[in-house]
Amino acid sequence: MIHDPSSPHAPPGATRLSWATVPLTLGAIGVVFGDIGTSPLYAFREALQQSAEDGIDASEILGVLSLALWALILVVGLKYVIFLTRADNQGEGGVLALTALARRSLREAKGAGARATVALVLGAMGASLFYGDAILTPALSVLSAIEGLKTIPGAASVFDESGIIALTIAILVGLFVIQSRGTASVSKLFGPICVAWFLAMGALGIYHIVGEPAIFRVFFPGYGINFLITHGITGLFVLGAVFLTVTGAEALTADMGHFGRAPIQLGWFALAFPALALNYLGQGAFALAALEAATAAGKPFANQDWFFLMAPETVRIPLVILATMATIIASQAVITGAYSLTQQAIQLGLLPRLRIRQTSAAHLGQIYLPSINWLLLIGIIVLVAQFRTSTAMAAAYGIAVTGTMVVTSCLAYIVVRHHWHWRRATAVMLIAPFLALDLIFFGANILRVIEGGWVPLVIAAAIGLMIVTWMRGKKITGAFEGRQAIPLADLAAALAERPPERVEGTAVFLTANPDNTPGALLHNLKHNKVLHARNLIVSVRTADRPTIPPEERARVEEIDGNFTKIVLKYGFMESPDVPADLMRGGGAEALIDPARTSYFIGRNTLKASADEGMPLWQDRIFMFLQRNASDPTDFLRIPPGKVLELGEQVTV
Repeated sequence: MIHDPSSPHAPPGATRLSWATVPLTLGAIGVVFGDIGTSPLYAFREALQQSAEDGIDASEILGVLSLALWALILVVGLKYVIFLTRADNQGEGGVLALTALARRSLREAKGAGARATVALVLGAMGASLFYGDAILTPALSVLSAIEGLKTIPGAASVFDESGIIALTIAILVGLFVIQSRGTASVSKLFGPICVAWFLAMGALGIYHIVGEPAIFRVFFPGYGINFLITHGITGLFVLGAVFLTVTGAEALTADMGHFGRAPIQLGWFALAFPALALNYLGQGAFALAALEAATAAGKPFANQDWFFLMAPETVRIPLVILATMATIIASQAVITGAYSLTQQAIQLGLLPRLRIRQTSAAHLGQIYLPSINWLLLIGIIVLVAQFRTSTAMAAAYGIAVTGTMVVTSCLAYIVVRHHWHWRRATAVMLIAPFLALDLIFFGANILRVIEGGWVPLVIAAAIGLMIVTWMRGKKITGAFEGRQAIPLADLAAALAERPPERVEGTAVFLTANPDNTPGALLHNLKHNKVLHARNLIVSVRTADRPTIPPEERARVEEIDGNFTKIVLKYGFMESPDVPADLMRGGGAEALIDPARTSYFIGRNTLKASADEGMPLWQDRIFMFLQRNASDPTDFLRIPPGKVLELGEQVTV
């Protein structure tokens, strides 16, 4: 994985165009643009559906099309591809990478340290909303592709609604089952398949544009503006559906660390945007022709599955197959994004430790989280079975994405103001138009809460409650440990005067605060009445940076002949490996001999109380999260046979 495209370790062309940019761009097309690249399957159809309930005319088709194209230009092209790809955290992007950068910027700003909590709250909100997106994207995209079978003559009788749902669920189950094996072996196919998909979309658009070249007039924004002015509340509903054209824009920055800025920008402007624009123009031209034919025949206009019907019957079966592969790739990108986001959230202290497995020795970003994988699959199956059609599900999609975009704009303001050190007025002038646009889209999608928009809000609320409960519970347990703590320097002085019985070997005591005596050390002295020959007080810290160079990993401080204080620092995109880094030591000599080292971890027993700490119902949630958290030995990669756990009862 590339964490800093400007560093010497970044691939050539990560920040500037060169021949080396081409393979990176191909990879980016397969990962970054998969989600937004499948939006034409349903976006234009759903937007037109909102305006067609009381009849439709040509000006309305042109207005919807103009809004869709300008949404792509302003939200994706201008905000994400041009601006937010520059607001990176050492090459990493996405809502939590932006959160970490904003927190660091506020901490460093004079008098702004306390406001770093605001950035963390915004990041937690963005992360909560992302999980709603992660459940909806695979369900909606794969279902909309399989629904293309209904446009194939003779297939509709075989693939009725139940058959389409069953096939969709089977594909999604298969996708999630293979996650534990990793995707490194097949990911090299993602780029070529997505390139073929974009080229096919562009070709379909051109096929219909040649008969209606005047369709290009929708690039004049007056068509969209006039539509909104003349349609009142209906215009807002249409705007909410139009937003489906830009879903997936968050992936452009979230996966930036894998490819760099230049490949993403090149992929968007050279292939993705032209193909999307041509396809939407083609769908618009096709709809205008259908309207003209319906009017001539004296029949009402029927909103249809424009994407698949615009293809000749002879190529629809290959098109459905290609669309299904493209939606599977888009789903894979979202699943991988959910894994990465969860890893970042754990490192930033927003969620409890979860089991994380590396699925590729060559690619650091190839990880697998079993609990997240199966929870996502369950949520997706429930959604498909409940909504049954992509049209019904589309109403639920926009709120999660627009909410995340609002959060991203707020965090971007903090970065521009406190990290780039722009004047307040200049920062407001830059961010205010983006934020206003995000709020307009968010407001338009809020109107669709009853139609299904409540789904991502409920998911986000549940995730948000877990985050708040976890952070509050950890603060309470941390305060308890702080009250019980004895300064390490004081204990070292006392033991120097009255040395206990010594045993051979090295003891590693893991603690959150290396300046205080770990509880496990006190319990060991109290109950076993011995002290090892060497005692390392080790603290694992997470930095507001994606990665930490190996030479900066360990900070070692000798207390006296008995104790050594060590702080191991990791980036929020890294997984800790305490034994390996103690072996490296950050210097010329290893700090431990694995064969003669024991690890001591403090593990307190939690007790719920209605009179102290959190409300009783929140205590139960925190205790559930604590019980189901990954064992610290797994998370820190400590050999299980080398660990001793000691602790006491804590009331939360």
